[in-house]
Amino acid sequence: MGHPFRRQVAADMIGDTRPSWHLHRYLQGSANLFEENRLLKFAIAGLFGITAVLGTVLYTSNQNQRTVIVPFGAGGDLYVTGNKPSATYLRTITRNIVSMAGTYSSYSADRQFQELLSLVHPSAFNGLRDSLNRLLDELNSNPTLSIATYIRADQPVTYTDTEIVVPVEKVRVIGGVIRKFRGNLRIRYAIDNGRFWLTALQEENFSAEIR
Repeated sequence: MGHPFRRQVAADMIGDTRPSWHLHRYLQGSANLFEENRLLKFAIAGLFGITAVLGTVLYTSNQNQRTVIVPFGAGGDLYVTGNKPSATYLRTITRNIVSMAGTYSSYSADRQFQELLSLVHPSAFNGLRDSLNRLLDELNSNPTLSIATYIRADQPVTYTDTEIVVPVEKVRVIGGVIRKFRGNLRIRYAIDNGRFWLTALQEENFSAEIR
């Protein structure tokens, strides 16, 4: 005979917990986990967005940053904004390259060529060094040889973002014999992080002697 004060356990109870309560807790936990994952995804997406915006701002700032460079002791309005040099900068460095590469003698060539090589990009260094060494060999064989090169005032110098074409007159003196030539000196270059790099130097279309 059952005890009159004993609590009767319903048939759908397991211990003191209803089966539906386990399912409810599982679904609630899953919903909370899904919500946390969604918030985490939003947070990650937001971080990527902020990183992209900051990267764009930094890139733009670097491109607009002005780097002031004064080559070879020159003065004036010489600067590079991003990777774009000022017109004065290009004119000044053009004159110096023409002078170092085109006006020399057996006494000055070695020092000038070393200074010129300091501007040469590593990818072009060996080729230009070999060309200059051949000139040094010629000067050693002909100690009275000297070369003077002038930028022509009657022809314009043309500039692009990668090269400079300079109309020049070259005066060659050896043993008291003078010969003059006219042609173009093509200077190829690159600007990288505000630095000027010489990538090629080539003489073109030189005429026969002018009398």
